[in-house]
Amino acid sequence: MEQDIPLDLMLKKGKMAKKPWLMTPAERTEWALKMQNEAKEYLFSIGQPLVYKKAGHYIAEYADGSVKQLG
Repeated sequence: MEQDIPLDLMLKKGKMAKKPWLMTPAERTEWALKMQNEAKEYLFSIGQPLVYKKAGHYIAEYADGSVKQLG
């Protein structure tokens, strides 16, 4: 079976400047916030809400700024 899409186009690899276990606590906090923001931006770019649990309830946050409590 021949692959239609080359493997190098299917895989996306990122490179970190520093491994998390070598970061200072401040660097690790900054890195974690950056990753959260990138995930949120990606979800919004594909038209999906950011869903998370807060105080025992699921919350959906949308790109337009609206927030809904689920279930």
